[in-house]
Order: sequence, then structure tokens, then C-alpha cells
Amino acid sequence: MEKKLKILFDNLCCSQCKAGFDEDSIEIKRREPGLLVTHLVCRNCGKSFGVAFLGLSGLDIKEPLEVQQGPEPINYDDVIDAHRFIKNLDEHWQNYLPKN
Repeated sequence: MEKKLKILFDNLCCSQCKAGFDEDSIEIKRREPGLLVTHLVCRNCGKSFGVAFLGLSGLDIKEPLEVQQGPEPINYDDVIDAHRFIKNLDEHWQNYLPKN
């Protein structure tokens, strides 16, 4: 199982210091059949990437995860727009929530 976890993080690096992750970066907090609770920490700078619940039963991992580009970073105009939107919410703010 640890080998599968190492393969998952082979191509990834710390967003803070850009150091790569290794098998010592992944701490298994809890192990149950088909489920691992893990904690990912950069061993170079100490940044914690939180706890993850991984269901790996029956998963055939042969290649590492691919790093994918996300959306554009939030800029100052986005923050101002969000501030104005929140500031102008009234008692009907729930109308903006998705209907299930």
C-alpha cells in the first residue's frame, strides 16, 4: 500500500518550497480495510497539506498523478467584486444557493 501512495505523489511538489514529496512525506494516521487516513507534510519546509481519506481498495495505480493547471489566480478586482456582492446581500441571500 505504501508503494501505491508513493507512486501517487511522485510528480507532485510542495506549493511553498517546490521540494518533491517522498515516502516520508506521507504519514498514515489510520488504516482500515479499503481506507487510509493520511497526512501529507513537506519534509523540506514543514508545510502541512492536511488530512486525506483515501479509498484505495481494488485501485491499480501504475502511474503518478498528473499536475493540472487550475483556474487563473484571484486578483484584486475579483476580491472587490466579491466584497460588493456580499455587502449588497439582503434577507433573501438564500436565493443564491443552489436548489437541491
